[in-house]
Amino acid sequence: MDIQPPVATKRFDELKLHRELKLHRQTGPDPWYWLRDAEDPETMAYLGAENAYTQAVMASTEALQETLYQEMRGRIKEDDSTVPQKDGAYYYYIRFEGGGQYPIYCRKYRSLEAEEEILLDANLLARVQEYLRVGAFEYSPDHRWLAYSVDTDGSERYTVHLKNLETGELLPEKIPNTSYSLAWANDNQSLFYSVLDQHHRPLRILRHRLGEDPAQDRLVYQEKDGGFFVGVGKSQSRRFIYVVAGGNNMAEWYFLDANVPDGALTLVEPRHPNFEYDVVDHGERFLIRHNGDGARDFKVSEVPIATPSREHWTDFILHRPGCPLMALHAFKEYLVIEQRNQGLPQVRTMRSGGGEVHEVSVDDEVYTLRVVDGREWDSPTLRFSYASMTTPPTVYDYDMGSRDREFKKQTEVLGGFNSGDYVTRRLMAPAQDGTQVPVSLLYRKETPLDGSAPLYLYGYGSYGIIMEADFSSARLSLVDRGFIFAIAHIRGGMEMGWDWYEQGKLLDKKNTFTDFIDCADYLIREGLTSQGRIAAAGGSAGGMLMGVVANMRPDLFRAIAAHMPFVDVLNTMLDDTLPLTTIEYNEWGNPNQQQFYDYIKSYAPYENVTAQDYPNMLITGGISDPRVTYWEPAKWTAKLRDMKTDDNLLLLKIQMDSGHGGSSGRFDRLREVALEYAFILKAFGMDQPDIHGNPPKP
Repeated sequence: MDIQPPVATKRFDELKLHRELKLHRQTGPDPWYWLRDAEDPETMAYLGAENAYTQAVMASTEALQETLYQEMRGRIKEDDSTVPQKDGAYYYYIRFEGGGQYPIYCRKYRSLEAEEEILLDANLLARVQEYLRVGAFEYSPDHRWLAYSVDTDGSERYTVHLKNLETGELLPEKIPNTSYSLAWANDNQSLFYSVLDQHHRPLRILRHRLGEDPAQDRLVYQEKDGGFFVGVGKSQSRRFIYVVAGGNNMAEWYFLDANVPDGALTLVEPRHPNFEYDVVDHGERFLIRHNGDGARDFKVSEVPIATPSREHWTDFILHRPGCPLMALHAFKEYLVIEQRNQGLPQVRTMRSGGGEVHEVSVDDEVYTLRVVDGREWDSPTLRFSYASMTTPPTVYDYDMGSRDREFKKQTEVLGGFNSGDYVTRRLMAPAQDGTQVPVSLLYRKETPLDGSAPLYLYGYGSYGIIMEADFSSARLSLVDRGFIFAIAHIRGGMEMGWDWYEQGKLLDKKNTFTDFIDCADYLIREGLTSQGRIAAAGGSAGGMLMGVVANMRPDLFRAIAAHMPFVDVLNTMLDDTLPLTTIEYNEWGNPNQQQFYDYIKSYAPYENVTAQDYPNMLITGGISDPRVTYWEPAKWTAKLRDMKTDDNLLLLKIQMDSGHGGSSGRFDRLREVALEYAFILKAFGMDQPDIHGNPPKP
């Protein structure tokens, strides 16, 4: 190829020298530290050059990218809507129009046959924006007012707007610099919301009154510890406003009467190290899901609202080791429990006073099951969504009394999709320490299982976040080309319980990386694929995973896609001015302490780039990303270019108008997926059709 990649200058001058890490007698000048300066013209020039290089290298796949995009878009029913949810006299739903990139929020009065009322059309807002994302969307208890927030650059700094739903007029006041959460008091005039500080951390809760100057809004709660973020919400019963401080595996809940918005907050239980809890009110009691008393996978206690502190808690739902209790939902007469067993989700219902517990039954070997939060407290109907890697999301209404279920809707997949053409399986891959790691698979029935098939392996494994074996119509574009699609449910998530999470964090973090490698090796031994015929992918903390496995076992992978990769771990965790650093000390460790410094440095992808051959790599980021700053993928790419010994592709694409989530439009996001898939197909030599126009065989 005669297209030459950009080269980022190494700078060692005094002004641009990376601060020496004198901690622990370590020093480490960073020759690409200067890329942190977005005001430096050379930074923008370098990012522009990388984007231009990626475009030039991928120019030969433009037709393929368009084909992939049209395939993925062609499976989407563009004029679609959610199942309406009843709340009082109204039915609320979201719909999309053909060609529309953004949701339209709607309602109907008393009947689904009534005239539609559009509350917010995000497509209209997006006409003058390159990027648009709706954050909070909450209407007042009397259904007269709407509060919604928007982010217009991907920075996750939202501005709250207020709308009169009777007249359609917007109020003149706007509330800038907010986070995701807000809640209405029952007076229909008072609004609680969270505010970001100078470090982009939500540390304050304020109360706004309609018609007043937001600059005069009253402070309700101030968090003094930067290791905790705060949010606000309203209880399912609508009786209380909750203010929640959480971080570093700790929680602290406060409540106030939603009928008395200027009342004082009451503390439920002070924060304690490694103690997490959340609160649901039910009648004159709180039901508290927590991990105290050795209940590592959580149990539920009950306590009178009048005396909520822990000394008064009594057991209500007992701890089941290995079956993490993920959430509790309260209705007037029923309780709903979301739990996991052997890594798979369960939904169980019971009468609110206790008694027999009934499990919502499912049939598939591997699946997802989610409760859809209802809006009516006194309803006996539970709404849930079911899906698998071969079954599109399917919504049911479940009568918790009769245990009858009513089919409401299944997401329609166009383009000739037939679930019977595909197979989904669950395997258990042995890790190097003997731990059995679940792997979910999807492939076409005719795909050969003799080691010849290419395989796409996805992983995450951090923060206790669960990677569900969910449905995606986009991934069919790889599967239909002969790929096996696999999800490695590695340690660091919470698929198998709290211990699964703790075995993949802090000083055990390397289990996450070796689990992923062990899953790849197992799939090779089982004859599903072969060495060098695997494409690996992950984003954010999963992008860190990609960076580590690229350093550790580059021979396993033909291609790696790392999206918004958290790869400069050591430098980021040493910089406590960044938004997430202090709240994540309990995830990665505080490198101001010797043992964590040494451990993080031993695996951090940026620190461990070495002179060796690397797979073909596509690295992406967002210029406004507050979670993984753009300079992490940029610095990593610069160092890889400087040190790698191969001629494989190394491409960097920085989105110049978005943040951590990539493009905001539902179709624009497919362009990004099409780029990734085209890159993988190019790496596998599958990017050009044969003489008949058919894609090449894998």
